[in-house]
Amino acid sequence: MDFDWHAVLTPLGLSLRVAGLATLISFLAAMLAAWLLARKRSALPAFVDACCTLPLVLPPTVLGYYLILLVGRRGVAGQWLNEVGINLIFSWQGAVVAATVVVFPLIYKSARAALEQVNPHLENAARTLGASEWRIFISVSLPLAWRGVFAGLMLAFARGMGEFGATLMIAGNIPGKTQTLALAIYDAFQSGNDLRATRLVLVTSLVCIVLLTAAECLTSRYGKNK
Repeated sequence: MDFDWHAVLTPLGLSLRVAGLATLISFLAAMLAAWLLARKRSALPAFVDACCTLPLVLPPTVLGYYLILLVGRRGVAGQWLNEVGINLIFSWQGAVVAATVVVFPLIYKSARAALEQVNPHLENAARTLGASEWRIFISVSLPLAWRGVFAGLMLAFARGMGEFGATLMIAGNIPGKTQTLALAIYDAFQSGNDLRATRLVLVTSLVCIVLLTAAECLTSRYGKNK
C-alpha cells in the first residue's frame, strides 16, 4: 500500500502552526500573570492562581463548552467578533484559541515556580539602583528563571500538538482545514483505517520526543557551561 504523505503532512503542518501560535500567545499572557503573582501572598492572588490553573484540571469538553459560550456566534465576545468579520467557530483560528487555553496553565505554573526561586534580594538591589520593573524582569528575573520557563514552553508546545477535546468542539474536524494530528488519528481509527492511524501516532510521538529531547539537551548544555 502506497504511503499517503498528504494525509500526514497536512494535519502535521496544521498541528505545528496551531501549537506554535498557541504557545506564543500563552507565553505572553502566562509570563505576565506569573510575574504579577510570583511575589503576592493574599487571598485574591490565590483565587487568580486557581483560575489560571483551572484549564489544567477541567475536562477538555468543559473548556470547549466555555469557549463556545465566549466566542461562539451567540457568545459574549462572538457576537462582536462576527460584526467585525471574525468567525472562530469551525476555523483553524478557533483551534489556536482552544489550544491556547489548554496550554496556558503549563507555562504559567512553570514560569511562576521558576520566578519564585529567584532571590528577591537581587531584584531589590536592582531597584535601589533605579532600574524599572520591566528592566528588572528582563535583566534579572528572566535570565535566572529561563530554564524553568523554557521547560514550560516545550511542555506546552507538545501538549498543544496533542490537543483534542476542546479543539473538536470549537473548530470541528474538517480535513484540510481544522483537522490536526490528534483529530486525524481519531478520524482514521473511527473509519477503521488502523494503518493510517498507526502512522499518524508514530509521527506525533516522534515529533514530541524530538522536541523534548532537544529541549533537555539545550538546557543541560547551558547549565554545564554556566
